[in-house]
Amino acid sequence: MTIATNQYAALTEETAIALAKSVYPFPEGAELSSREIGDGNLNYVFRITDSASGKGVIIKQALPYAKVVGESWPLTLKRAETEAAALLKHGEFAPGLVPEVYATDTDLAVTVMEDLSHLKIAREGLIAGESYPKLSSDIGEYLARTLFHTSDFALHPFEKKRLAAEFSNPELCKITEDLIFTDPFFDRETNDFEPQLRLAVEAIWNNAPLQLEAAKLKYSFLTEAEALLHGDLHTGSIFASAEETKVIDPEFAFYGPIGFDVGLFLANLIAQGITRTGEGRKVITDHIAKTWETFEGTFSALWEAEGVEAFKNTPGYREAILEKVFSDALGFAGCELIRRTIGLAHVKDLDGIEEEARRIELKKQALELGETLILNRRTIKDIGAVVRLAEGEAR
Repeated sequence: MTIATNQYAALTEETAIALAKSVYPFPEGAELSSREIGDGNLNYVFRITDSASGKGVIIKQALPYAKVVGESWPLTLKRAETEAAALLKHGEFAPGLVPEVYATDTDLAVTVMEDLSHLKIAREGLIAGESYPKLSSDIGEYLARTLFHTSDFALHPFEKKRLAAEFSNPELCKITEDLIFTDPFFDRETNDFEPQLRLAVEAIWNNAPLQLEAAKLKYSFLTEAEALLHGDLHTGSIFASAEETKVIDPEFAFYGPIGFDVGLFLANLIAQGITRTGEGRKVITDHIAKTWETFEGTFSALWEAEGVEAFKNTPGYREAILEKVFSDALGFAGCELIRRTIGLAHVKDLDGIEEEARRIELKKQALELGETLILNRRTIKDIGAVVRLAEGEAR
């Protein structure tokens, strides 16, 4: 459903209620409440709730600037249209793993969608020590299904190229290009880190082999239109419970290298694992292994059952593709670990550690592991080796 408007205006809690009434079948006379619950960097998020039933909807509205910086950092409103289209497209292939979209409006830059308030943001839950036994298998399946079905392995080339054009997302891609692949590897004003990390950070800036590999990974991100990516898949863009997993916020969606989504999710698991010890650490490393194993198994099954590529039965071809995805994923994971430690946008997993000495030590471990994954991504051959690295870095 499309909402009929013709002019952008930032929603308020009152106008969000009026909008919700116009697109969702609340009972006649329902008393609705509205609360702005967005804690991200780019958008407003309103929860509209029927006080009698407790049921509601979420209204997400893109702002014409980054909340994290302010009006000095303008952003395109088209990202709301991209996000809604990506939710719908990914929902075709991974039903139940993304929220249902009820309505959209291009002029208002609004998406009205399923309320997931019964779930918890996975990052927050993991930090609190909660257990999400289905998280890695659900995300592994989501990754395999969305990435396979939007690739040349499943689509006629005309349809694949049409989708690649539809999901051109240059403004938000530029954010990724800068904040993940460029700024952390140079002395840039956007970087943000404690003074105690200065020597470790300068070592990154002066590491010529590391910079070369980061440049190669950036080039891959810039040029390899392999599948429709979520584009920002971390534990803060996933709602979860013990029984359910939902992926949200694909406003960075575009056609890029398959390993990017895989790598970003693995990196955010690693960041959480670094903070844990003992059995708590094993829970996370098990998730790391299960994510890749589920992705690899599901992707392979889809390849056999639904693949349209003429070479799909050529011995070794599927294995070569998965080997490339794995190598790419490790490199992208390394870049994500580094940027989440010293770049503009950090993760609470590490920043939330109150004891300064421990926080600094764990951040150094994150940087070291990020470097290792980037430099050794072609020689690390299986997910077990990644798990061993994560276990070795955690204390």
